[in-house]
Amino acid sequence: MNVVDCLRRAREAYERREWVAAFDTLSGTDAGLLHGDDFARLATAAYLTGRTNDSIQAMQRAYQLHLDAGDPLAAVRCAFWLAMTLLTTGESAVGSGWVARAERLLEQAPGDVAEHGYVCVAVLFRHLTAGEYAEAACCADRVTDYGRRFGCADLVAMGLSAQGRLAIYAGRVREGLALLDEAMAHVAADGVSTLFAGHIYCSLVEACQEISDFARMEQWTVALTSWCADQQGLVLFTGQCAVHRGQLMRVHGAYDAALEEFGLAVRRYLAAETVAPAGLASAERGDVLRIRGAFAEADAAYTAAIGYGHDPQPGLALLWAARGRTAAAVATTRRLVAETPDPVHRSQVLPAAVDILLAARETADAAELSTELTAVAAGFDCAALRATAARAAGCVATATGDHATAVTELRRAARLWSALDVPYETARSRTDLGRALRALGDEGSAGLEFDAARRVFARLGAAPAEAEATRLLAPTTPGGLTAREVEVLRLVAAGRSNPQIAAQLVLSEKTIARHLSNIFTKLDVTSRTAAAAFAYEHDLT
Repeated sequence: MNVVDCLRRAREAYERREWVAAFDTLSGTDAGLLHGDDFARLATAAYLTGRTNDSIQAMQRAYQLHLDAGDPLAAVRCAFWLAMTLLTTGESAVGSGWVARAERLLEQAPGDVAEHGYVCVAVLFRHLTAGEYAEAACCADRVTDYGRRFGCADLVAMGLSAQGRLAIYAGRVREGLALLDEAMAHVAADGVSTLFAGHIYCSLVEACQEISDFARMEQWTVALTSWCADQQGLVLFTGQCAVHRGQLMRVHGAYDAALEEFGLAVRRYLAAETVAPAGLASAERGDVLRIRGAFAEADAAYTAAIGYGHDPQPGLALLWAARGRTAAAVATTRRLVAETPDPVHRSQVLPAAVDILLAARETADAAELSTELTAVAAGFDCAALRATAARAAGCVATATGDHATAVTELRRAARLWSALDVPYETARSRTDLGRALRALGDEGSAGLEFDAARRVFARLGAAPAEAEATRLLAPTTPGGLTAREVEVLRLVAAGRSNPQIAAQLVLSEKTIARHLSNIFTKLDVTSRTAAAAFAYEHDLT
Protein backbone atom coordinates (compact mmCIF):
# COMPACT_ATOMS: atom_id res chain seq x y z
CA MET A 1 0.00 0.00 0.00
CA ASN A 2 1.41 3.40 -0.98
CA VAL A 3 1.88 6.26 1.45
CA VAL A 4 -1.13 8.21 0.20
CA ASP A 5 -3.41 5.25 0.86
CA CYS A 6 -1.87 4.65 4.30
CA LEU A 7 -2.45 8.24 5.35
CA ARG A 8 -5.99 8.14 3.98
CA ARG A 9 -6.74 4.99 5.95
CA ALA A 10 -5.18 6.46 9.10
CA ARG A 11 -7.21 9.67 8.80
CA GLU A 12 -10.42 7.73 8.19
CA ALA A 13 -9.75 5.50 11.22
CA TYR A 14 -9.12 8.63 13.27
CA GLU A 15 -12.43 10.18 12.20
CA ARG A 16 -14.24 6.91 13.06
CA ARG A 17 -12.57 7.03 16.51
CA GLU A 18 -10.77 3.73 15.87
CA TRP A 19 -7.79 4.80 17.91
CA VAL A 20 -5.67 1.65 17.78
CA ALA A 21 -5.96 1.43 13.99
CA ALA A 22 -5.14 5.12 13.64
CA PHE A 23 -2.11 4.80 15.91
CA ASP A 24 -0.79 1.64 14.24
CA THR A 25 -1.11 3.08 10.73
CA LEU A 26 0.38 6.49 11.53
CA SER A 27 3.21 5.11 13.66
CA GLY A 28 4.04 2.63 10.91
CA THR A 29 4.36 5.35 8.26
CA ASP A 30 7.70 6.93 7.45
CA ALA A 31 7.91 9.92 9.83
CA GLY A 32 9.49 12.02 7.11
CA LEU A 33 6.26 11.84 5.12
CA LEU A 34 3.95 12.99 7.92
CA HIS A 35 2.68 16.56 8.18
CA GLY A 36 2.12 18.47 11.40
CA ASP A 37 -1.57 17.54 11.47
CA ASP A 38 -0.65 13.86 11.04
CA PHE A 39 1.68 13.99 14.03
CA ALA A 40 -1.07 15.71 16.05
CA ARG A 41 -3.45 12.87 15.13
CA LEU A 42 -0.78 10.33 16.07
CA ALA A 43 -0.28 12.08 19.41
CA THR A 44 -4.01 12.08 20.15
CA ALA A 45 -4.42 8.40 19.22
CA ALA A 46 -1.39 7.52 21.36
CA TYR A 47 -2.74 9.46 24.34
CA LEU A 48 -6.21 7.92 24.10
CA THR A 49 -4.77 4.39 23.95
CA GLY A 50 -2.56 4.89 27.00
CA ARG A 51 0.77 5.64 25.30
CA THR A 52 1.52 8.90 27.06
CA ASN A 53 5.24 9.11 26.26
CA ASP A 54 4.60 8.36 22.58
CA SER A 55 1.91 11.04 22.60
CA ILE A 56 4.23 13.67 24.03
CA GLN A 57 6.96 12.91 21.49
CA ALA A 58 4.51 13.00 18.56
CA MET A 59 2.94 16.28 19.71
CA GLN A 60 6.38 17.86 20.06
CA ARG A 61 7.08 16.88 16.43
CA ALA A 62 3.72 18.37 15.39
CA TYR A 63 4.54 21.59 17.26
CA GLN A 64 7.88 21.98 15.49
CA LEU A 65 6.53 21.13 12.04
CA HIS A 66 3.77 23.73 12.40
CA LEU A 67 6.34 26.34 13.43
CA ASP A 68 8.57 25.41 10.48
CA ALA A 69 5.57 25.68 8.15
CA GLY A 70 4.80 29.18 9.42
CA ASP A 71 1.58 28.21 11.22
CA PRO A 72 2.05 29.51 14.77
CA LEU A 73 -1.63 29.13 15.73
CA ALA A 74 -1.54 25.39 14.99
CA ALA A 75 1.67 25.26 17.06
CA VAL A 76 -0.20 26.99 19.93
CA ARG A 77 -2.78 24.20 19.93
CA CYS A 78 -0.01 21.62 20.06
CA ALA A 79 1.63 23.47 22.94
CA PHE A 80 -1.74 23.54 24.70
CA TRP A 81 -2.20 19.78 24.48
CA LEU A 82 1.38 19.18 25.59
CA ALA A 83 0.72 21.41 28.60
CA MET A 84 -2.52 19.60 29.47
CA THR A 85 -0.94 16.16 29.10
CA LEU A 86 2.00 17.07 31.32
CA LEU A 87 -0.08 18.92 33.90
CA THR A 88 -2.47 15.97 34.28
CA THR A 89 0.39 13.48 34.65
CA GLY A 90 2.05 15.43 37.45
CA GLU A 91 4.79 17.20 35.48
CA SER A 92 3.57 20.67 36.37
CA ALA A 93 6.86 22.51 35.80
CA VAL A 94 7.30 21.19 32.25
CA GLY A 95 3.60 21.71 31.56
CA SER A 96 3.81 25.32 32.70
CA GLY A 97 6.74 25.77 30.35
CA TRP A 98 4.57 24.79 27.39
CA VAL A 99 1.88 27.23 28.55
CA ALA A 100 4.52 29.97 28.49
CA ARG A 101 5.59 28.96 24.95
CA ALA A 102 1.99 29.16 23.77
CA GLU A 103 1.54 32.58 25.37
CA ARG A 104 4.69 33.90 23.66
CA LEU A 105 3.49 32.68 20.28
CA LEU A 106 0.13 34.36 20.81
CA GLU A 107 1.88 37.66 21.50
CA GLN A 108 2.86 37.57 17.82
CA ALA A 109 -0.64 36.66 16.59
CA PRO A 110 -2.54 39.35 14.67
CA GLY A 111 -5.52 40.42 16.81
CA ASP A 112 -7.72 38.27 18.99
CA VAL A 113 -7.89 34.57 18.06
CA ALA A 114 -9.61 31.44 19.43
CA GLU A 115 -6.28 29.98 20.50
CA HIS A 116 -6.26 32.40 23.44
CA GLY A 117 -9.18 30.35 24.75
CA TYR A 118 -7.16 27.13 24.57
CA VAL A 119 -4.35 28.64 26.61
CA CYS A 120 -6.96 29.85 29.12
CA VAL A 121 -8.03 26.21 29.58
CA ALA A 122 -4.50 25.23 30.62
CA VAL A 123 -4.21 28.22 32.97
CA LEU A 124 -7.64 27.35 34.38
CA PHE A 125 -6.46 23.83 35.13
CA ARG A 126 -3.41 25.17 37.00
CA HIS A 127 -5.64 27.39 39.15
CA LEU A 128 -8.00 24.50 39.93
CA THR A 129 -5.11 22.27 40.93
CA ALA A 130 -3.86 25.00 43.28
CA GLY A 131 -7.33 25.53 44.77
CA GLU A 132 -7.43 29.11 43.42
CA TYR A 133 -11.13 29.07 42.61
CA ALA A 134 -11.65 32.81 42.09
CA GLU A 135 -8.89 32.95 39.49
CA ALA A 136 -10.16 29.73 37.92
CA ALA A 137 -13.66 31.21 37.64
CA CYS A 138 -12.32 34.19 35.67
CA CYS A 139 -10.52 31.81 33.29
CA ALA A 140 -13.66 29.69 32.86
CA ASP A 141 -15.67 32.77 31.88
CA ARG A 142 -13.02 33.70 29.31
CA VAL A 143 -12.92 30.17 27.85
CA THR A 144 -16.69 30.15 27.32
CA ASP A 145 -16.57 33.63 25.82
CA TYR A 146 -13.82 32.69 23.35
CA GLY A 147 -15.73 29.58 22.36
CA ARG A 148 -18.91 31.51 21.64
CA ARG A 149 -17.21 34.35 19.79
CA PHE A 150 -15.23 32.02 17.53
CA GLY A 151 -17.82 29.25 17.19
CA CYS A 152 -15.61 26.63 18.89
CA ALA A 153 -17.69 23.86 20.46
CA ASP A 154 -14.69 22.48 22.38
CA LEU A 155 -14.13 25.76 24.19
CA VAL A 156 -17.82 26.44 24.83
CA ALA A 157 -18.36 22.99 26.35
CA MET A 158 -15.16 23.07 28.42
CA GLY A 159 -15.87 26.59 29.65
CA LEU A 160 -19.44 25.72 30.67
CA SER A 161 -18.22 22.59 32.42
CA ALA A 162 -15.65 24.54 34.43
CA GLN A 163 -18.19 27.28 35.23
CA GLY A 164 -20.56 24.60 36.49
CA ARG A 165 -18.00 22.94 38.77
CA LEU A 166 -16.92 26.29 40.19
CA ALA A 167 -20.52 27.38 40.80
CA ILE A 168 -21.05 24.16 42.77
CA TYR A 169 -17.89 24.79 44.80
CA ALA A 170 -19.27 28.25 45.59
CA GLY A 171 -22.44 26.63 46.93
CA ARG A 172 -24.64 27.48 43.90
CA VAL A 173 -25.48 23.86 43.23
CA ARG A 174 -28.56 24.20 41.03
CA GLU A 175 -26.86 26.82 38.85
CA GLY A 176 -23.77 24.63 38.59
CA LEU A 177 -25.70 21.53 37.58
CA ALA A 178 -27.58 23.53 34.93
CA LEU A 179 -24.27 24.69 33.45
CA LEU A 180 -22.93 21.13 33.44
CA ASP A 181 -26.07 19.93 31.69
CA GLU A 182 -25.61 22.67 29.09
CA ALA A 183 -22.02 21.55 28.53
CA MET A 184 -23.21 17.98 28.05
CA ALA A 185 -25.77 19.16 25.48
CA HIS A 186 -22.84 20.33 23.33
CA VAL A 187 -21.13 16.94 23.78
CA ALA A 188 -24.35 15.09 22.91
CA ALA A 189 -24.61 17.11 19.69
CA ASP A 190 -21.33 15.38 18.68
CA GLY A 191 -19.59 18.64 17.96
CA VAL A 192 -16.97 18.27 20.71
CA SER A 193 -13.67 16.48 20.11
CA THR A 194 -12.96 13.26 21.98
CA LEU A 195 -10.35 14.65 24.36
CA PHE A 196 -12.57 17.52 25.46
CA ALA A 197 -15.68 15.30 25.58
CA GLY A 198 -13.95 12.77 27.84
CA HIS A 199 -12.84 15.43 30.29
CA ILE A 200 -16.35 16.92 30.37
CA TYR A 201 -18.03 13.54 30.90
CA CYS A 202 -15.72 12.71 33.80
CA SER A 203 -16.06 16.18 35.30
CA LEU A 204 -19.85 15.93 35.34
CA VAL A 205 -19.91 12.48 36.96
CA GLU A 206 -17.31 13.56 39.52
CA ALA A 207 -19.38 16.65 40.38
CA CYS A 208 -22.46 14.49 40.98
CA GLN A 209 -20.46 12.18 43.23
CA GLU A 210 -19.03 15.09 45.23
CA ILE A 211 -22.49 16.42 46.09
CA SER A 212 -23.97 12.92 46.61
CA ASP A 213 -26.43 13.28 43.72
CA PHE A 214 -26.44 9.52 43.11
CA ALA A 215 -29.39 9.43 40.70
CA ARG A 216 -27.80 11.91 38.31
CA MET A 217 -24.40 10.27 38.81
CA GLU A 218 -25.87 6.90 37.82
CA GLN A 219 -27.41 8.27 34.62
CA TRP A 220 -24.20 9.94 33.46
CA THR A 221 -22.00 6.99 34.46
CA VAL A 222 -24.08 4.75 32.20
CA ALA A 223 -23.66 7.30 29.40
CA LEU A 224 -19.90 7.54 30.00
CA THR A 225 -19.54 3.75 30.01
CA SER A 226 -21.37 3.53 26.68
CA TRP A 227 -19.29 6.37 25.22
CA CYS A 228 -16.05 4.61 26.21
CA ALA A 229 -17.25 1.26 24.86
CA ASP A 230 -18.01 2.79 21.46
CA GLN A 231 -14.33 3.67 20.94
CA GLN A 232 -12.19 0.69 20.10
CA GLY A 233 -8.98 0.52 22.11
CA LEU A 234 -9.75 3.54 24.30
CA VAL A 235 -7.77 3.50 27.57
CA LEU A 236 -7.87 7.13 28.68
CA PHE A 237 -11.02 7.91 30.72
CA THR A 238 -11.82 4.22 31.23
CA GLY A 239 -10.05 4.23 34.60
CA GLN A 240 -12.22 7.05 35.90
CA CYS A 241 -15.27 5.34 34.42
CA ALA A 242 -14.41 2.21 36.43
CA VAL A 243 -13.99 4.30 39.60
CA HIS A 244 -17.45 5.81 39.17
CA ARG A 245 -19.02 2.42 38.50
CA GLY A 246 -17.32 1.12 41.66
CA GLN A 247 -18.57 4.07 43.70
CA LEU A 248 -22.15 3.34 42.65
CA MET A 249 -21.73 -0.37 43.39
CA ARG A 250 -20.46 0.52 46.87
CA VAL A 251 -23.43 2.82 47.42
CA HIS A 252 -25.82 -0.01 46.54
CA GLY A 253 -23.97 -2.59 48.65
CA ALA A 254 -22.38 -4.63 45.83
CA TYR A 255 -19.02 -4.71 47.59
CA ASP A 256 -17.36 -7.57 45.69
CA ALA A 257 -18.17 -5.95 42.36
CA ALA A 258 -17.01 -2.56 43.66
CA LEU A 259 -13.64 -3.97 44.71
CA GLU A 260 -13.25 -5.50 41.26
CA GLU A 261 -14.00 -2.17 39.56
CA PHE A 262 -11.56 -0.27 41.77
CA GLY A 263 -8.85 -2.81 41.01
CA LEU A 264 -9.62 -2.44 37.29
CA ALA A 265 -9.41 1.34 37.63
CA VAL A 266 -5.94 1.15 39.18
CA ARG A 267 -4.74 -1.06 36.34
CA ARG A 268 -6.27 1.23 33.70
CA TYR A 269 -4.71 4.34 35.24
CA LEU A 270 -1.30 2.73 35.40
CA ALA A 271 -1.64 1.49 31.82
CA ALA A 272 -2.42 5.05 30.75
CA GLU A 273 0.66 6.24 32.68
CA THR A 274 -1.52 8.50 34.86
CA VAL A 275 -0.36 7.38 38.28
CA ALA A 276 -1.94 10.07 40.48
CA PRO A 277 -5.61 9.13 39.83
CA ALA A 278 -4.82 5.54 40.81
CA GLY A 279 -4.66 6.88 44.36
CA LEU A 280 -8.37 7.71 44.35
CA ALA A 281 -9.24 4.16 43.23
CA SER A 282 -7.02 2.73 45.98
CA ALA A 283 -8.64 4.94 48.61
CA GLU A 284 -12.11 3.90 47.45
CA ARG A 285 -11.00 0.28 47.73
CA GLY A 286 -9.81 0.99 51.28
CA ASP A 287 -13.23 2.39 52.20
CA VAL A 288 -14.98 -0.83 51.14
CA LEU A 289 -12.46 -3.03 52.95
CA ARG A 290 -12.86 -0.91 56.11
CA ILE A 291 -16.63 -1.35 56.05
CA ARG A 292 -16.15 -5.10 55.71
CA GLY A 293 -13.78 -5.24 58.66
CA ALA A 294 -10.69 -6.19 56.65
CA PHE A 295 -8.71 -3.56 58.51
CA ALA A 296 -5.20 -4.72 57.55
CA GLU A 297 -6.13 -4.80 53.86
CA ALA A 298 -7.83 -1.43 54.16
CA ASP A 299 -4.70 0.03 55.73
CA ALA A 300 -2.63 -1.34 52.84
CA ALA A 301 -5.03 0.20 50.29
CA TYR A 302 -4.86 3.59 52.02
CA THR A 303 -1.06 3.35 52.12
CA ALA A 304 -1.05 2.61 48.38
CA ALA A 305 -3.24 5.67 47.80
CA ILE A 306 -0.73 7.84 49.65
CA GLY A 307 2.05 6.33 47.54
CA TYR A 308 0.19 7.43 44.40
CA GLY A 309 -0.09 10.96 45.80
CA HIS A 310 -3.72 10.84 46.99
CA ASP A 311 -4.84 11.73 50.53
CA PRO A 312 -7.23 8.92 51.61
CA GLN A 313 -8.92 10.97 54.32
CA PRO A 314 -11.36 10.87 55.98
CA GLY A 315 -11.49 7.12 55.35
CA LEU A 316 -8.13 6.54 57.02
CA ALA A 317 -9.21 8.48 60.12
CA LEU A 318 -12.34 6.32 60.33
CA LEU A 319 -10.11 3.25 60.14
CA TRP A 320 -7.99 4.57 63.01
CA ALA A 321 -11.11 5.18 65.08
CA ALA A 322 -12.37 1.66 64.37
CA ARG A 323 -9.02 0.25 65.52
CA GLY A 324 -9.06 2.26 68.76
CA ARG A 325 -6.66 5.02 67.68
CA THR A 326 -9.13 7.68 68.75
CA ALA A 327 -6.63 10.45 69.48
CA ALA A 328 -5.04 10.15 66.04
CA ALA A 329 -8.46 10.10 64.38
CA VAL A 330 -9.59 13.22 66.27
CA ALA A 331 -6.39 15.13 65.48
CA THR A 332 -6.70 14.36 61.76
CA THR A 333 -10.40 15.24 61.79
CA ARG A 334 -9.75 18.64 63.31
CA ARG A 335 -7.07 19.31 60.70
CA LEU A 336 -9.36 18.33 57.84
CA VAL A 337 -12.18 20.53 59.11
CA ALA A 338 -9.84 23.48 59.54
CA GLU A 339 -8.24 23.26 56.09
CA THR A 340 -11.25 22.37 53.91
CA PRO A 341 -12.77 25.66 52.75
CA ASP A 342 -15.55 25.05 50.21
CA PRO A 343 -18.96 23.51 51.00
CA VAL A 344 -18.60 20.67 48.48
CA HIS A 345 -15.46 19.22 49.99
CA ARG A 346 -16.66 20.01 53.53
CA SER A 347 -19.77 17.93 52.84
CA GLN A 348 -17.45 14.95 52.32
CA VAL A 349 -15.51 15.58 55.54
CA LEU A 350 -18.25 16.61 57.99
CA PRO A 351 -20.12 13.27 58.31
CA ALA A 352 -16.96 11.39 59.29
CA ALA A 353 -15.95 14.25 61.59
CA VAL A 354 -19.25 14.05 63.48
CA ASP A 355 -18.91 10.27 63.94
CA ILE A 356 -15.31 10.51 65.15
CA LEU A 357 -15.94 13.40 67.53
CA LEU A 358 -18.98 11.68 69.04
CA ALA A 359 -16.92 8.53 69.57
CA ALA A 360 -14.37 10.70 71.41
CA ARG A 361 -17.19 12.31 73.48
CA GLU A 362 -16.46 15.71 71.94
CA THR A 363 -20.20 16.30 71.76
CA ALA A 364 -20.26 20.09 71.55
CA ASP A 365 -17.88 20.17 68.58
CA ALA A 366 -19.80 17.36 66.89
CA ALA A 367 -23.05 19.30 67.35
CA GLU A 368 -21.55 22.40 65.73
CA LEU A 369 -20.41 20.43 62.68
CA SER A 370 -23.75 18.64 62.46
CA THR A 371 -25.54 21.99 62.31
CA GLU A 372 -23.23 23.09 59.50
CA LEU A 373 -23.84 19.83 57.63
CA THR A 374 -27.60 20.37 57.87
CA ALA A 375 -27.23 23.84 56.36
CA VAL A 376 -25.04 22.52 53.52
CA ALA A 377 -27.53 19.73 52.79
CA ALA A 378 -30.39 22.24 52.61
CA GLY A 379 -28.43 24.33 50.11
CA PHE A 380 -27.47 21.37 47.91
CA ASP A 381 -30.97 19.82 48.01
CA CYS A 382 -29.65 16.31 47.32
CA ALA A 383 -31.50 13.47 49.05
CA ALA A 384 -28.36 11.53 50.04
CA LEU A 385 -26.82 14.56 51.72
CA ARG A 386 -30.10 15.29 53.52
CA ALA A 387 -30.07 11.70 54.79
CA THR A 388 -26.45 12.08 55.93
CA ALA A 389 -27.28 15.29 57.77
CA ALA A 390 -30.36 13.75 59.40
CA ARG A 391 -28.34 10.82 60.73
CA ALA A 392 -25.66 13.15 62.09
CA ALA A 393 -28.31 15.30 63.80
CA GLY A 394 -29.94 12.20 65.26
CA CYS A 395 -26.67 10.84 66.65
CA VAL A 396 -25.86 14.22 68.22
CA ALA A 397 -29.35 14.37 69.75
CA THR A 398 -28.83 10.91 71.28
CA ALA A 399 -25.49 12.01 72.72
CA THR A 400 -27.07 15.09 74.31
CA GLY A 401 -30.01 13.16 75.75
CA ASP A 402 -32.66 14.53 73.39
CA HIS A 403 -33.89 11.08 72.43
CA ALA A 404 -37.25 12.16 71.01
CA THR A 405 -35.53 14.42 68.48
CA ALA A 406 -33.05 11.63 67.77
CA VAL A 407 -35.87 9.23 66.89
CA THR A 408 -37.41 11.75 64.48
CA GLU A 409 -34.12 12.52 62.71
CA LEU A 410 -32.95 8.93 62.52
CA ARG A 411 -36.28 7.69 61.17
CA ARG A 412 -36.02 10.36 58.47
CA ALA A 413 -32.45 9.30 57.64
CA ALA A 414 -33.43 5.63 57.37
CA ARG A 415 -36.40 6.48 55.16
CA LEU A 416 -34.31 8.63 52.80
CA TRP A 417 -31.51 6.07 52.53
CA SER A 418 -34.00 3.27 51.90
CA ALA A 419 -35.66 5.25 49.08
CA LEU A 420 -32.21 5.69 47.49
CA ASP A 421 -31.47 1.94 47.80
CA VAL A 422 -28.38 2.46 49.98
CA PRO A 423 -28.56 -0.57 52.30
CA TYR A 424 -25.50 0.01 54.48
CA GLU A 425 -26.45 3.57 55.39
CA THR A 426 -30.08 2.51 55.91
CA ALA A 427 -28.95 -0.16 58.36
CA ARG A 428 -26.59 2.22 60.15
CA SER A 429 -29.43 4.68 60.64
CA ARG A 430 -31.68 1.90 61.95
CA THR A 431 -28.99 0.84 64.44
CA ASP A 432 -28.75 4.41 65.70
CA LEU A 433 -32.55 4.61 65.81
CA GLY A 434 -32.61 1.49 67.94
CA ARG A 435 -30.28 3.13 70.45
CA ALA A 436 -32.55 6.18 70.71
CA LEU A 437 -35.66 4.02 71.13
CA ARG A 438 -33.94 1.99 73.85
CA ALA A 439 -33.06 5.20 75.69
CA LEU A 440 -36.76 6.10 75.63
CA GLY A 441 -37.59 2.71 77.17
CA ASP A 442 -39.14 1.27 74.00
CA GLU A 443 -37.15 -1.95 74.11
CA GLY A 444 -39.46 -3.86 71.78
CA SER A 445 -39.14 -1.35 68.93
CA ALA A 446 -35.39 -1.03 69.55
CA GLY A 447 -34.97 -4.78 69.16
CA LEU A 448 -36.81 -4.75 65.84
CA GLU A 449 -34.46 -2.03 64.51
CA PHE A 450 -31.33 -3.84 65.71
CA ASP A 451 -32.46 -7.12 64.17
CA ALA A 452 -33.34 -5.54 60.81
CA ALA A 453 -29.96 -3.79 60.71
CA ARG A 454 -28.07 -6.93 61.71
CA ARG A 455 -29.60 -8.92 58.87
CA VAL A 456 -28.61 -6.27 56.31
CA PHE A 457 -25.07 -6.04 57.64
CA ALA A 458 -24.76 -9.84 57.51
CA ARG A 459 -25.92 -9.89 53.87
CA LEU A 460 -23.44 -7.15 52.93
CA GLY A 461 -20.54 -8.75 54.78
CA ALA A 462 -20.12 -5.62 56.93
CA ALA A 463 -18.63 -7.56 59.85
CA PRO A 464 -17.95 -4.74 62.37
CA ALA A 465 -21.44 -3.26 62.02
CA GLU A 466 -23.01 -6.72 62.20
CA ALA A 467 -21.12 -7.49 65.42
CA GLU A 468 -22.29 -4.21 66.95
CA ALA A 469 -25.94 -4.88 66.04
CA THR A 470 -25.64 -8.40 67.48
CA ARG A 471 -24.24 -6.98 70.71
CA LEU A 472 -27.08 -4.50 70.96
CA LEU A 473 -29.60 -7.30 70.43
CA ALA A 474 -28.31 -9.17 73.49
CA PRO A 475 -30.76 -9.04 76.44
CA THR A 476 -30.19 -6.09 78.73
CA THR A 477 -31.03 -5.66 82.37
CA PRO A 478 -31.72 -2.47 84.32
CA GLY A 479 -28.78 -0.99 86.11
CA GLY A 480 -26.28 -3.00 84.07
CA LEU A 481 -26.72 -6.07 86.29
CA THR A 482 -25.42 -9.42 85.15
CA ALA A 483 -27.77 -12.38 84.83
CA ARG A 484 -26.42 -13.87 88.11
CA GLU A 485 -26.84 -10.55 89.91
CA VAL A 486 -30.48 -10.42 88.76
CA GLU A 487 -31.01 -13.90 90.25
CA VAL A 488 -29.55 -12.77 93.57
CA LEU A 489 -31.57 -9.55 93.59
CA ARG A 490 -34.79 -11.43 92.83
CA LEU A 491 -34.23 -13.64 95.88
CA VAL A 492 -33.35 -10.62 98.05
CA ALA A 493 -36.66 -9.03 96.99
CA ALA A 494 -38.41 -12.29 97.98
CA GLY A 495 -37.05 -11.86 101.52
CA ARG A 496 -34.35 -14.55 101.42
CA SER A 497 -31.28 -14.25 103.66
CA ASN A 498 -27.74 -14.66 102.36
CA PRO A 499 -27.48 -18.30 103.63
CA GLN A 500 -30.82 -19.15 101.98
CA ILE A 501 -29.75 -17.57 98.70
CA ALA A 502 -26.42 -19.40 98.80
CA ALA A 503 -28.15 -22.72 99.36
CA GLN A 504 -30.69 -22.18 96.60
CA LEU A 505 -28.08 -21.12 94.05
CA VAL A 506 -25.49 -23.63 95.29
CA LEU A 507 -22.95 -20.89 95.93
CA SER A 508 -20.89 -19.89 98.94
CA GLU A 509 -22.12 -17.16 101.26
CA LYS A 510 -18.93 -15.24 100.46
CA THR A 511 -19.86 -15.25 96.75
CA ILE A 512 -23.39 -14.07 97.56
CA ALA A 513 -21.95 -11.23 99.68
CA ARG A 514 -19.74 -10.18 96.76
CA HIS A 515 -22.72 -10.20 94.38
CA LEU A 516 -24.70 -8.07 96.80
CA SER A 517 -21.84 -5.58 97.08
CA ASN A 518 -21.74 -5.29 93.28
CA ILE A 519 -25.52 -4.88 93.14
CA PHE A 520 -25.48 -2.09 95.74
CA THR A 521 -22.72 -0.30 93.81
CA LYS A 522 -24.42 -0.56 90.41
CA LEU A 523 -27.81 0.51 91.75
CA ASP A 524 -26.33 3.19 94.03
CA VAL A 525 -28.25 1.88 97.06
CA THR A 526 -27.10 1.06 100.58
CA SER A 527 -29.68 -1.43 101.87
CA ARG A 528 -31.47 -4.64 100.95
CA THR A 529 -34.77 -2.78 101.23
CA ALA A 530 -33.72 -0.21 98.59
CA ALA A 531 -32.40 -2.96 96.35
CA ALA A 532 -35.69 -4.86 96.66
CA ALA A 533 -37.61 -1.68 95.80
CA PHE A 534 -35.53 -1.35 92.62
CA ALA A 535 -36.36 -4.95 91.70
CA TYR A 536 -40.10 -4.29 92.10
CA GLU A 537 -39.92 -1.03 90.10
CA HIS A 538 -38.19 -2.78 87.18
CA ASP A 539 -40.26 -6.00 87.14
CA LEU A 540 -37.36 -8.19 88.23
CA THR A 541 -39.34 -10.14 90.87
